[in-house]
Amino acid sequence: MPFNESFSEFYNKVKASLADGTFAKLTLAKTIGNTDLMNIYVRPIVEQGILKLELKYKFQRDEQIEIHAIDAARDTLLKHINNPFLSAILFTTEFDLVYKLNKKRAVSITESPNTFMNPSEVLTEYLNR
Repeated sequence: MPFNESFSEFYNKVKASLADGTFAKLTLAKTIGNTDLMNIYVRPIVEQGILKLELKYKFQRDEQIEIHAIDAARDTLLKHINNPFLSAILFTTEFDLVYKLNKKRAVSITESPNTFMNPSEVLTEYLNR
């Protein structure tokens, strides 16, 4: 898969933000054309004492939720890069990181000032237990 390496680099930042407690949320957005799947929202959850990720698929008419182990979520999200999503945005309490594909499908990863001041409450509770 052509985006495998660059998305892995991006996803390592996702995992690092989960580990250090700065993760706020992750969103896949900017679809190609008019698709039924509009966004994927990712947030941490704790299931049976294990930190996992909830992927909420936002369709035009409904929503579906899947729960994945942190490493398995990477593979699931990678399937949606370039089909149909052109961007993924990691929001942390330290910075926002944007993974973007342009029209020629060249990848750019850019960092900008943080949007969120507080990390995910679920993550904070999990790390403080």
